[in-house]
Order: sequence, then C-alpha cells, then structure tokens
Amino acid sequence: MFSGIVESMARVIAIEHEQDNVHLTLTCPFVEELNIDQSIAHNGVCLTVVRLEAGTYTVTAMRETLERSNLGLLKVGDEVNVERSMMMNGRLDGHIVQGHVDQTAVCIGVEDQQGSHQYTFKYESSKEMVKHGYFTVDKGSVTVNGVSLTVCRPTEDTFQVCIIPYTFDNTNFHAIKPGTVVNIEFDIIGKYLARMQSLL
Repeated sequence: MFSGIVESMARVIAIEHEQDNVHLTLTCPFVEELNIDQSIAHNGVCLTVVRLEAGTYTVTAMRETLERSNLGLLKVGDEVNVERSMMMNGRLDGHIVQGHVDQTAVCIGVEDQQGSHQYTFKYESSKEMVKHGYFTVDKGSVTVNGVSLTVCRPTEDTFQVCIIPYTFDNTNFHAIKPGTVVNIEFDIIGKYLARMQSLL
C-alpha cells in the first residue's frame, strides 16, 4: 500500500525483454536501502525488487502490467516517480493508493498558471467501466504516475489537476506535455462504492 506521495525519481539504466516480461533496471537515491522482495511504486505501479547490483535495482513488469500502464513505453534515461510502501505507523499524507494502475490517460493540455501548472488528462470511459468505479469526481482523489492528486472539473472522460512548483520540480510532471501517456489509478473507495451500488 502507498500514499501517492512521491519519494524520489529513479532513472532507467537498462531494459531487458524476456518473453512477455520486461526487466527494468533503475537507480535512485535510496537504492542502498533496498532489499530483494521489497515493493516499490513506479509511476504508480507496484513492482517487486528482484535484483540488486552495483548501485542499481531491477524490477519485472509482466504482460498485464505493461498493457495497463505506460511502463512499456519507457526508454533508457527516462525518469520514473518512485515511492516505497507506506509504513503503518506514519501519516497518510496523500490517499490510499494500492499501486494497481487501472489504465492509462493522455495529457491533452498543460497551462502555466503563474506559479502552478494545470494539466488536463483524457482517458477511455464507458458505462461498464464506470460501473467498476473507473471515474473521477470533483475534489476526489486520483493517482497520476504515482502522485496523489485532487481532481478538478471532471467530465465523462477527462479531468484536470493542479501541480504546485515543488511537485513539478520533484516528480516527472515536469516532463509531461500534450500527448504524454500517464498511468492512472482511480480511488479505491469509489470502486467499492460503485461495486456495492451494482449489487443493490
């Protein structure tokens, strides 16, 4: 479980394809503190450390993960938002994030608001997806590339978020522009409520 408060950025050092799996080797400021089997969110996707070597760590993404996320689009040198799993004795500064990305969205607009940045994202939507809780609500929570954010002005298939300068500088939001594909995880509470409603 994660909070959506990005801890750092990791840089992709190597990418290895093995059948339908992709092994990503990265480096980040806390790499020396990692252990094998540890869970780390990468752009919001929970992945397990499978190898530690010479200041780098390796995680494996399988086909299901690659189909639902932007990890298959990564190239050597790309920056990835990373967060280690939440400690239960700490503060929940963001919201409950599972690290189970639901789908991708595409940035369709970035606006400089004199101190902050406003991003607009568009995602695939249908009545069936809404029934499963894949939607956003005004002032609700959404996770974009692993960052816990508050939704503004949602429509049937778009939403906006506002990014403060600190988040812009310390996550890969500074590299997001129109056309960039991002990972989104909808709020788990909304998913449970949608599921309960469908059973009534």
